[in-house]
Amino acid sequence: MKLKYLITLLLLMLGGLLGTVYYYGLDPALLTKLSFYLNMANPNVHIVDIHEGLRKEEVANIVAKKLSWSEEEKQTFLNTPIALNTSNTEGHYFPDIYFLNKDETPAEVSTNMFDEYSTQVDKIKKPKAKEIMNPETVLKIASIIERESGGKSDMRLISGIIWNRIFSGMKLQMDATLQYAKGNETDGWWPEVSPNDKKIKSSYNTYMYAGLPPSPIANPGLDAIEAAYNPEKTKCMFYLHDKNEKIHCAVTYEEHKKNIEKYY
Repeated sequence: MKLKYLITLLLLMLGGLLGTVYYYGLDPALLTKLSFYLNMANPNVHIVDIHEGLRKEEVANIVAKKLSWSEEEKQTFLNTPIALNTSNTEGHYFPDIYFLNKDETPAEVSTNMFDEYSTQVDKIKKPKAKEIMNPETVLKIASIIERESGGKSDMRLISGIIWNRIFSGMKLQMDATLQYAKGNETDGWWPEVSPNDKKIKSSYNTYMYAGLPPSPIANPGLDAIEAAYNPEKTKCMFYLHDKNEKIHCAVTYEEHKKNIEKYY
């Protein structure tokens, strides 16, 4: 009976581990690593899942809740000084699943995420003409792609359209940047956009101001960053998603209007 009990217990534990790996979308290879078991068994370690496309405030809220931070600690996390040649940390909190010790400081957690961003971006295959692609410019574009796309399948097309608009001097006119401009803790970080929002006086309003916003508008995942570096070659200047999230692009505004009439 004891042997049967032990086997049953081991099977239940294995099932729980497999379930955890599936639930959190973890790499199954982790099951072969001793450190994975140690982390899972350690009550002082918390699994923190940061999804793609979140604002830094949303990332801070998730981590603060898991590690029971005070409001002051959360603000420290958001304002950690880093050597990124930018005054804004938005975009550098790399989306991933982190195993965080309950005693890790805000500075340690943010540095961990920034380092992971650098590590992952270094792996991306970049075009030969990458000298024209400033990393901060790419990150801004990637953040817009992350929020504007219907999924990985249309990221490179949207990237191509954004780059087309930049090189042609056309305003980006992206709704996601308006959401960033008007988003807040009370009304929601990603509110719906209305036609009147195009009049918002914000440097993030890409309907009013030409060029890219002053900082990324979210923390993009690796697919979006890779798409920003490797845009699809297209003549399209406009796009929309239909009710099924399928993208439809157009070369001219007249074609775009027809797509609006057809799919809306």
